This record gives sequence, C-alpha cells and structure tokens, in this order.
Amino acid sequence: MNALELLAHSPVMPVIVIQDTESAVDLARALVAGGIRSLEITLRSPAALDAIRVIRDQVPGALVGVGTVRTPDQLQAALQAGACFGVSPGLTPALAQAAQSAGIPFLPGVATASEAMQAADWGFNVQKLFPAEAVGGAALLKAWHGPLPDLMFCPTGGIHAGNAASYLALPNVGCVGGSWLTPAQAVVNRDWDVITQLARQACSLAV
Repeated sequence: MNALELLAHSPVMPVIVIQDTESAVDLARALVAGGIRSLEITLRSPAALDAIRVIRDQVPGALVGVGTVRTPDQLQAALQAGACFGVSPGLTPALAQAAQSAGIPFLPGVATASEAMQAADWGFNVQKLFPAEAVGGAALLKAWHGPLPDLMFCPTGGIHAGNAASYLALPNVGCVGGSWLTPAQAVVNRDWDVITQLARQACSLAV
C-alpha cells in the first residue's frame, strides 16, 4: 500500500484519541462496520500504542496507523506496535529520514507552499494540510493545484461534516481527516451504533 492508496480507502480518515484501551477494539469495529477502514490513532494519550496493537490483532478489517508523530523514536515505537501508516503535524529532516526508512505510507504536515515543496523534495508527494481551516482551507488547496499539480493532500484541522464535501470536491484532495466520527460522549457511553452511523454518513461524502 502506498500513500495514494491509503487516501483512497475512504473519504474521511478519523483522527482518534484513545483514552481507554478496552474500548479501542469496539470503536475500531464500529468504524469498519460503517465503511471506514483507515484509522489514525494519535499519540495524544498514554493508551495510543496499546490501542494500535490490539486493533491490529483483533480488527482484521482495519488499517491502523499512528498520528501526531513528531520524532523518529515515536515512529519506531508505533511500527513495533503494528502501525501500517504514519501521520505528522509537520516534518523535520530526521523524521523525514525515519519515515523514508520505515517503508510505510507517511503523510507529513505542511502549512505553506514552501513546506509542501520541501516535503516533495524529500519524496513525500502525498501530504497533510494542517491546520487546514486556520491556514486557508479549501481556497488555499484550490490555489495550490496550479503550481503544485503533482501533490495530493489529506487536509485536517477544523474539518467537519458540514464542510468536508467542499474539500473532497477538489482535484488535489484524496481524503480529509477529522475527529467528528468519534465524538467523546459516544465513546464514553460505548454507543457504537452512533459511530457506525457517522461512519456511513462520512462514506456518503465521496464524490
């Protein structure tokens, strides 16, 4: 699987913060049941690596990856836990080298054309625009398509069910990232039917 194929799996890649490893498998199964297979587990909680491991082992339909990767050590730990792709809020030379060596799809975060060009020079033609809404959103990506036609993006940050379709309609957007598929209250209540329904609605956004 390459980065373009990763983006093609579903129109929305949920950005997930796992607080309770015990709920990770049921959460992943609920998303997969709704048609969402690519799951970004962010390194924003102590449970993240364990969650990646149990989802990899117990939810065969899921493509589980790691998000909020900032250092080579974090990437290596996630790989050992079973992550099959990585996502970062930015990109440093050391992280770029580690991601190249890892041999998995890796989406570096960019916020300017210069950052996008630098990431492309390092071999990353599929990137994450972050924080998307704060740095110009769909209008920025539309403007970039002319001078940077070979780049594809997964915009993340401020994207929700109400504006996702405007991003997905752009020729340089393969999918969007968002946290609205896993609302905290539904996870706490273990209301997996709600999450499955949100996943189905997200899949219907594909154009």
